Amino acid sequence: MDDSASPPASPPTSPPVWPATPPATHVLYLHGFRSSPRSFKAQRLAAHLAARHPQVRWACPPLPASPAAAWALIESTVAGWPEATAAVVGSSLGGFYATRLAAQRGFRAVLINPAVDPARDLARHIGEHPAWHDPAERLFFRPEYVDELRELATGALPQPERVLLIAATGDEVLDWREMVARYPGSRHHIVPSSDHALSDFDAHLAVLLAHLGLACGDLAKVCQAG
Repeated sequence: MDDSASPPASPPTSPPVWPATPPATHVLYLHGFRSSPRSFKAQRLAAHLAARHPQVRWACPPLPASPAAAWALIESTVAGWPEATAAVVGSSLGGFYATRLAAQRGFRAVLINPAVDPARDLARHIGEHPAWHDPAERLFFRPEYVDELRELATGALPQPERVLLIAATGDEVLDWREMVARYPGSRHHIVPSSDHALSDFDAHLAVLLAHLGLACGDLAKVCQAG
């Protein structure tokens, strides 16, 4: 990853495209490393769905530090969910897991600054870490977890058009250009500047919802305007 190069002033952006598939009936949110279901993006999306689309089934499990255990929890959470109308939203490491779910189950997916090679990146972070939302809570990233990440790695997506990548050029943790290269054939929404957490998430919520077939009212107008 090269953080020293300055991003282009106006990176290419794909306009929002309305999906041909039915609206999502089930939505899974997968948080990132050291994060939790208290992620502001998860809470913002959950609140919107509860207010505007109460019929949608929502899940946001607390993922353990072990990738193998996290994947087992993900599989049990979505067991029985319909592939045609289920969707997953993943941020950072959660985007890595979401990629695997999209590949294996065909779920529609939104990837927010996803980790492309977490085995490589997290190998530098073996040890104890404070949880992001509760510093008193500790998690330990063990050496064997790197191997677990390698085992969960996914190749080319069989249905890349069902994936929306939201990548911020100002991501201070991961390289947005690596994300773009990882998802050829997918929809790319490139955010000039911003950061790894996508702190301006609300500004891009309409694009996310359009990909899930759930845009409505003013949000739909934003999407149509591109």
